[in-house]
Amino acid sequence: MAIARLSNTRLTPRKARIIANMIRNSKVTVAINNLRFLHKAGAKQFFKLLVSAVANAEDKGDINVDNLIISKVTVDQGPTLKRWRPRAMGRANRILKKTSHITLEVAEARS
Repeated sequence: MAIARLSNTRLTPRKARIIANMIRNSKVTVAINNLRFLHKAGAKQFFKLLVSAVANAEDKGDINVDNLIISKVTVDQGPTLKRWRPRAMGRANRILKKTSHITLEVAEARS
């Protein structure tokens, strides 16, 4: 079992959870291929995170990389950046730029 974390990424949790649900409980090789060609906002960040988790698993020792599956993916909301946009007649609207904390866990598949 190996874990990789990505904190304060500029991706809304709602968009990140769509990608997380797509790759959850799938084999690592299949998930890497799916993420490589996926046209979603955070696919590149999930790809890099998955590659990092696989590298962490390799570094731990006697784990066969071909048998790894994505056992757990969680997406939590991080801090929100608050920005202001000028509007008509001297007013301003608030723009909320949301961030995410993503945790990805890979484990060896049970035979």
